[in-house]
Order: sequence, then C-alpha cells, then structure tokens
Amino acid sequence: MTHTLHRRGDRENLSGDFVVFTMSAKGFNEKGSGKKMRKFLEIVLKHNPVNFGDCITGNSKVKKLEEIENNMDDVSVVHAVFTDPAVVTTVLEDLKKARVGTSIIVSGIHDETEKCCRAAGLEKHTIEHSMGYFGKVKRLPDHEFMELTSMCGHAMVPANLVEKVLREIKRGKKSCREAALELTKPCHCGVYNPTRAEMLLKRLVPLMVLDE
Repeated sequence: MTHTLHRRGDRENLSGDFVVFTMSAKGFNEKGSGKKMRKFLEIVLKHNPVNFGDCITGNSKVKKLEEIENNMDDVSVVHAVFTDPAVVTTVLEDLKKARVGTSIIVSGIHDETEKCCRAAGLEKHTIEHSMGYFGKVKRLPDHEFMELTSMCGHAMVPANLVEKVLREIKRGKKSCREAALELTKPCHCGVYNPTRAEMLLKRLVPLMVLDE
C-alpha cells in the first residue's frame, strides 16, 4: 500500500506520525476477513489512536465508532494513527498475540518502524519507500502546505482548504486544534494525523503572509 508513504516533513515532525493498518489479500484471504478487521480495530482502539477509520465508511472525526464497525466487510482497509513509537510497539505486540490473520502495515520513518517491529519480536515481510515527487513539481503547493496536504494519501485535503483554515486562525475564528480537525475530516480512510496537523499549523501561522 502506498497511500501513506508520501507524507512530507522533517524528521522532527514525522517522528510523531505512525499509521498502523490492516487489509486482506484480494483473491486470496479476503473471504471472512471482515471479522478479522473488527478484531484489529478492537485491539488498536485500546491504545487511543489520534484518528482511525475504514476506507468504506470514513474516519472517526466524521463517523461514529458503531457505524464504522457495523459497515466493515471483507474488502475493508482499517487504519489507526499514533504519535508515540512506544505505543506502536505495544500495538504490534498485541496484534502478534491475537494472530489476526490479515496483513499488518506500519507506516512511518523507516528506522523508527524498524525499532518498533524488532521490539515487538516481529520481522518485516516487505519494505516500501517513497521516492519523492516527479514531474512538474513547480505546480505543486509550497512545501509547508504539502506537509499538511500529503497526510491524506488520496489527495482529499486540498491546499485551498489549508489556506482557508490559516486565514480563519489568523482572524481568530478558529483555534489551531479546530483547524486541524477540519483538515482531518475530508481524509476518508482515517490516516490523517490531527495532532501533527495542529503542530504544523502552529508553526506555519506566524510565518505565512496571506493576501486578504
């Protein structure tokens, strides 16, 4: 899966950004995997993720837990976002004990995810790396905006929305936390990190000069 690989940022702000998710192998073990997805969600929720969701129903800032659980089926992809590598390690330990039976993916800075896996007694099966952005990159938003937009791997958080919430923060209409939650809602899968978004907005607001 590549939708969580292209998050832009520096090591400092990416070190608090981990996505743990699960999915079945289509055509191999998806039959009956809806129950496994529910077990996965039950386990990760014990560790208080800052966001979670299912690609079918939506994320926790838009949908209620009961609705997400009830709509899970064999083609679900269930995500949970964490900010602490120690918690990620514990999550992986619990998932290992439960033997959920579907693929578990951990996304984050490589050496950090490697430490989490080793501490949990796990060996990685496959590693994927983002090679960056290619093409007409001058047409992309500013790097600071892309730190916020790229947390949604399906490009559902546009740069215009980032600019909108920044204007609202500067005018005192929204707090950085409220703005971060607004950016989180369009990311249907639930991989957006509102805690990191709030931190990035706090850093960005005093630096940006926006035309009125």
